[in-house]
Amino acid sequence: TGSIRPVVNQVKFSPVCYRRALLDACRRQDVLVEAYSSLGTGRYLTNTTVQRVARRVGRTPAQVLLRWCLQHELLVIPKSTHQERIAENAQLFDFTLSPQDMAELDALDRTKGTSQASERHIVRGALRRARAVIPPRRTS
Repeated sequence: TGSIRPVVNQVKFSPVCYRRALLDACRRQDVLVEAYSSLGTGRYLTNTTVQRVARRVGRTPAQVLLRWCLQHELLVIPKSTHQERIAENAQLFDFTLSPQDMAELDALDRTKGTSQASERHIVRGALRRARAVIPPRRTS
């Protein structure tokens, strides 16, 4: 049992990984949620719903996904190595998504609102890759 309460919980969070129960639990404990992989490392940018909302609001899919995070009161720090995308990703405060837009994006959730972590597949993949490059131990 620790004596210092956590202030921030950094988790994979996006419309596709919208873990409402986790968000609610953190809010009850006054813990901020910081979203990582909000763009799905680029995979979510081509989602038809995300693209439809982006066209409707006149923004890029990345801006829509990041704005979704802000409207759910998540901390979000997008990653990019391209200067123009970094500038573009900062243009989030001069528009809002409508309740209809938010509902459409919320409906993309594949976690069923769970509070459980969805990173198990990442850990399994990393272990598989490590086993492929690290020779097995000899037991002789």
